[in-house]
Amino acid sequence: MIGGGTRPVPGEISLSHLGVLFLDEIPEYPRASLEALRQPLEDKVITVSRINGHAKYPADFMLVATMNPCPCGFYGDSKKSCTCTSTQIINYQRKLSGPLLDRIDLIVHVEPVKHESLLKVSNNNLQHLEAINLINKAQSKQRNRYKSSHKYNNNISNRDINKFAPLSTDAQQLLSQAADRLALSARSYFKIIKVARTIADIDEQDTIDTPHIAEALQYRLHNNT
Repeated sequence: MIGGGTRPVPGEISLSHLGVLFLDEIPEYPRASLEALRQPLEDKVITVSRINGHAKYPADFMLVATMNPCPCGFYGDSKKSCTCTSTQIINYQRKLSGPLLDRIDLIVHVEPVKHESLLKVSNNNLQHLEAINLINKAQSKQRNRYKSSHKYNNNISNRDINKFAPLSTDAQQLLSQAADRLALSARSYFKIIKVARTIADIDEQDTIDTPHIAEALQYRLHNNT
């Protein structure tokens, strides 16, 4: 994952530079490998130290991961009962540490696809094109905002939040209340603002308002128990 060997060589993290690193069933990876993701997700580089060498590799990638809600996969399923104990569910979900989860921007819960829908042929081209159009508009706003084709909302520093991601008074109040109630870390606090900035861009709004903060907060609710 991180690279290494007698003479340090880049691992999957660096090979995914400027691309996507996809981890299926992320809780099944060794804890040490998952914790090694923390530095590159924060600093966009990975440092590999070995007896015969020390190297720093670029690691600016998009992490995409999947996981079941529990070991058997049916916790919360409306049609099939979960066979896991409460302890098994909690231990499974805790395989992802708080500091690692803090570095993940979006956490989305996906419902199982109904069996009768598996063989249906649907035409989602219009929705697909509409989504592409919204993404292009949001990216265009960010390119104009930062005067760069390589910088986006997730790249801005916390010091630049007030300049590039202004919040309305109501949005500030909602975020402050949520931060206290959910005991958000400073990292999560700023990530919510950056995600809300992108939601506002899609909504073609210059100022982040309460609906944008409310939606961004939904992507931080990762505890299923």
